[in-house]
Amino acid sequence: MKHIVVDLEMNPVGKEYKEIRRKLNGEIIEIGAVRLNEKFVQEDKFQCYVCPEYGPVKKHITELTGITQDKVNGQHVFAESFRNFVDWIGASETKIYSWSMSDIKQLHKECRLKVPDFDVDWLDTRWVDLQQAFDDRLGLHNSLALKHALGAMGRSFEGAQHSALADAINTSAVLALMQDDEKFRETMRPVLEILAPSAALSDSIGDLFPDLEKLKNNL
Repeated sequence: MKHIVVDLEMNPVGKEYKEIRRKLNGEIIEIGAVRLNEKFVQEDKFQCYVCPEYGPVKKHITELTGITQDKVNGQHVFAESFRNFVDWIGASETKIYSWSMSDIKQLHKECRLKVPDFDVDWLDTRWVDLQQAFDDRLGLHNSLALKHALGAMGRSFEGAQHSALADAINTSAVLALMQDDEKFRETMRPVLEILAPSAALSDSIGDLFPDLEKLKNNL
């Protein structure tokens, strides 16, 4: 069993493409992924930029992701980029993980429009929402952002945030930790104690994990 952790970066469809916008709000402009072996050790990486078909890269997207129009000019459009990604995943039995379900929802929409012959059920049968699995393991009712999950693990985000490959690599660190329940509970013990109904909150939440205070209040 292989394990693929994937992240996508998107660019809004131009306002002038009114018909397209009824079907698709954004286009994928970067695919980043890592492959882990059966022991959840990284063995390969995949990264590509994708040339958008319905408008240039927006300024705020460049500011957020660092992806400029120059980076996507001359790159494959989605149909070819996605097929290359599927080929890289390979025919062997795999699970595909992402942080939340937003990425698979995007792939559904874009495949229907641009690769209508692709069987999206192939994705559905393999896909795992790792964010939900992480939240469920901790008993959270609200979802943690990836950087906050890493912070709770005592890890710093490696690389640039909103880089598809860096996001995939960091997400894979969460996945690997979750495979050892004892190690996971020991690593996450400060968080579990904070979130426990009987925990005293006066001297811990604000100092350790400020972002978890809102979660505690919503339990």
